[in-house]
Amino acid sequence: MKFAFYTLGCKVNQYETQAMQRMLAERGHMIGEFDEVCDGYIINTCSVTAVSDKKSRNMIRRARAKNPQAVIGVCGCYAQAAPDEVNALGVDVMVGTADRAEFVEHMLLAAQERQSWQKVCPAGEARTFEILPAGGLFERTRALLKVEDGCNNFCTYCIIPYTRGRVRSMELNEAVRQAVALREAGYREIVINGIEISSWGWERHDGSTLRQLVAALCEAVPDVRIRLGSLEPRTIDAEFCRALCGFENLCPQFHLSLQSGSDAVLKRMHRKYDTARFYESVRLLREYFPGCAVTTDLIVGFPGETEAEFSESLEFMRRCKLAQVHIFPYSRRRGTPAATMPGQLTSAEKAARAEKAAQTAQELEQSYRQAMAGSVQEVLFEQPEGEYFTGHAKNYVKVYVKAQDAALHNTVRGVRVLEPYADGVLAELV
Repeated sequence: MKFAFYTLGCKVNQYETQAMQRMLAERGHMIGEFDEVCDGYIINTCSVTAVSDKKSRNMIRRARAKNPQAVIGVCGCYAQAAPDEVNALGVDVMVGTADRAEFVEHMLLAAQERQSWQKVCPAGEARTFEILPAGGLFERTRALLKVEDGCNNFCTYCIIPYTRGRVRSMELNEAVRQAVALREAGYREIVINGIEISSWGWERHDGSTLRQLVAALCEAVPDVRIRLGSLEPRTIDAEFCRALCGFENLCPQFHLSLQSGSDAVLKRMHRKYDTARFYESVRLLREYFPGCAVTTDLIVGFPGETEAEFSESLEFMRRCKLAQVHIFPYSRRRGTPAATMPGQLTSAEKAARAEKAAQTAQELEQSYRQAMAGSVQEVLFEQPEGEYFTGHAKNYVKVYVKAQDAALHNTVRGVRVLEPYADGVLAELV
């Protein structure tokens, strides 16, 4: 049989989709494209914003229209948060944010015997970390390795703790085993991800920390790049930096979740740091990892955000000299404390602030890329784009080299950066 996937949302969803694709392929089934007529369609949903919910519903309807006889399976955060809404769309198989292997088994049963099945357990129930196969089916250079699930932070704007449940972690030895297997499969870079990887090992209450995991992975696969997913600023202290700065294969790109550059807004968001602590993290990273890229996320238009507080955020972005900033207008999520806070901004106000913040972010990104001119960088080459071959430097800046040599694919080569170009930099091989 042929199955197609559509994945919304974060890298955790991407990882879980790749795992389900492998499960089906190993059973002898084909993986098709979503716009093809297939026997089954799986929509891996996201619920981080109202737009994500809408996209999830649209893709369910689109799959049903493509082949009315196909089995439609839905999983992920939207299914966990709003199972009745998903049910109303006439899906055959549904699961929330757990039990991916069981979900795949029931997709096959539904396709063969028309047996519908649903299982959406409350996210607050105790869960164990589900071991899934890492690595995709298709030719890739970079692999995702999910080492953690769940979140205990309960930021006032975020639905994820209510859909993903509490923190649970992959055992260190299993993470090392999977990293070694990915190296043997030919991957040159592994991205360590999860819902909140800074909390890796927290539930064991035995002193396990993310830096121990990262050190073990760097040691286990010294010829493979290790890149970290999003980090809580509190993770970055002198001990973290001293323990990891000696690993050549740890990519010097650190994504620290900021969300606001105003202390008053951070307090309303229930973030567990202030701007002084965030800035200290940035300072430490630049001390121990010279030239590193510090990237972040910013939410604009949070309930009650004044013009002065918004201006504080822009000024703090500039002070931190961030290499890249992802801008998100605040999205009201039913069931979160922020949804009922006073001072909700209009869509027009949020859009205007997002546009202004994006301009500042673009200036900062251009400045960081301009500072790379003349430097020599190691690039993992990925694919041809027109007259160029492109890849990413260790700091995750996209690099364009004028070449059409297919042998560059999945190789790490030194380049000299010439100047900013398009959404990255132009360079030459050295």
